[in-house]
Amino acid sequence: TSSVNVLSGGQVILKRLMDIAGGVAGCILTGILFLFVAPAIYLKSPGPIFFSQWRIGKNGRKFKIYKFRSMYMDAEEQKKKLMEQNKIKDGMMFKMDDDPRIIKGIGHFIRKTSIDEFPQFLNVLKGDMSMVGTKYSPRHRIRMATKPGLTGMWQVSGRSNITDFDEVVRLDEKYIREWSFGLDIRIIFKTIGNMISGDGAE
Repeated sequence: TSSVNVLSGGQVILKRLMDIAGGVAGCILTGILFLFVAPAIYLKSPGPIFFSQWRIGKNGRKFKIYKFRSMYMDAEEQKKKLMEQNKIKDGMMFKMDDDPRIIKGIGHFIRKTSIDEFPQFLNVLKGDMSMVGTKYSPRHRIRMATKPGLTGMWQVSGRSNITDFDEVVRLDEKYIREWSFGLDIRIIFKTIGNMISGDGAE
């Protein structure tokens, strides 16, 4: 069994208002970034500018997210050949040094600065995601107690250096159990700092 931090009605409203404000501002920024990012992606790797992917949200509900595409069009085919080099031992995620699937130049840049994540502000505005949240096996079910987030404990804890999925889950559990509005604000500011410095990206 698991216990979680139960939010009051006022806290739920406050968190949603923060998501709406952040979602609106983020969508405006995404539109501006599109003017520069889209041509750079297409010139290096002709094809769709956005990459879509199904995600599991709160209470197991499926929804589709969008990112600026940072990988070549044949990334999935390449992934099958590169699985032996996966740094995540349990295979729950895929991470490797010098990933050849990433578009040279622009792909590395938008991942390092987390610009590739900006289209997800639309999901925040729609209510699929939250500005801050969690990022399955039955023992990982606690992660579904809240909406996925644009950022979270894992993202501001040096995500590039974490190669154990259970550690990712532990950080998500810590966030759910210790949630407060102040914690969300601290994570957002730390995320902005990491985006500027490139710390923990890719």
